[in-house]
Amino acid sequence: MIKVLFFARVREQLGIGKIDIDFGEHVNTLNGLIDYLVAEQGESWKEVLYQNNMVKAVNQVKVDGDSALADSDEVAFYPPVTGG
Repeated sequence: MIKVLFFARVREQLGIGKIDIDFGEHVNTLNGLIDYLVAEQGESWKEVLYQNNMVKAVNQVKVDGDSALADSDEVAFYPPVTGG
């Protein structure tokens, strides 16, 4: 099982904060996970999850889309953080 978390504006756009996904053949990379979520949840998710500035993390470490996933990973999606 992969725990997928959505924070801040991403959570608001998708209308969900957390979803659990079964780990498997088609969900073994971050891009594979995103493609799976889009296929399951609809095209509106594609616009949100593939935003150019989307920050993605696996087990609290920022990663790129081709990163490998393992069973029990925690994946997070959030917008870039700015401060003042």
